[in-house]
Amino acid sequence: MNAILSVQNITKTFHLSKKQQKLEQSHEKIKVAVNGLSFEAFKGEIYGLLGPNGAGKTTALRCISTLIKPDSGDIYINGHSVITEEDKVRKHIGFLTSDLKLEDFFTPNYLFDYFSKLHGIEDSVRIDRKKQLFDRFGIKDFAEVKVGDLSTGMKQKVSIAIAIVHDPDVIIFDEPTNGLDVLTAKVVTDYLKELRDAGKTIIISTHIFSLVERLCDRVGIIINGKLLLDQPLSEIASNEEALEKVFFDLVEKESGEFR
Repeated sequence: MNAILSVQNITKTFHLSKKQQKLEQSHEKIKVAVNGLSFEAFKGEIYGLLGPNGAGKTTALRCISTLIKPDSGDIYINGHSVITEEDKVRKHIGFLTSDLKLEDFFTPNYLFDYFSKLHGIEDSVRIDRKKQLFDRFGIKDFAEVKVGDLSTGMKQKVSIAIAIVHDPDVIIFDEPTNGLDVLTAKVVTDYLKELRDAGKTIIISTHIFSLVERLCDRVGIIINGKLLLDQPLSEIASNEEALEKVFFDLVEKESGEFR
């Protein structure tokens, strides 16, 4: 089976200012955020990147999403390189991150129509797609309410609708339930399962064990920018504590913490 997403030995570094060095509690001028990362994801599965804060998860997703380029290595989505064919890659991906802020003075209706036009979606398709997504997420009654007046949960639902306005094959979520109440989080996780069952490839990053256990078919554990484990969840989580134990064993082995 061919991989829809293939991450091939990518490395990404950043230069640190003196202020950043202080925040990082490091004297190093260069931070290696992602270090030789490789993994694959397939059609109709949810792949979870599990790791502590600062492990390199968000940097990896930004490379996959063409927002930044890796220093070395490459990433292929449906056979297209993120380095040399980023325009083609963007047609196949939807990316949602908490760093993406919607403008407060626009409405969900306006934003959905605007991003539909950016993706070149025909009006008839846009209308049907909007009805489907707005009905699914309960946005319909808030379609003409300014984003600044929406609840946090509704903003997240609108963000998801906009991120997948073009019905992408690969959907990338950075901390998909971060900051959400339990009801909205369930709406989001249920929809991710529906997308997987419809044949989409879902990539999520998280530091929450229970989210991985509920959602993911396969999991990669990333620590200090390196992928230390890449396995089907069924081979790891033989009991409720298995994933957590494997994770902390790897953290201890890699960084010496908890000794």
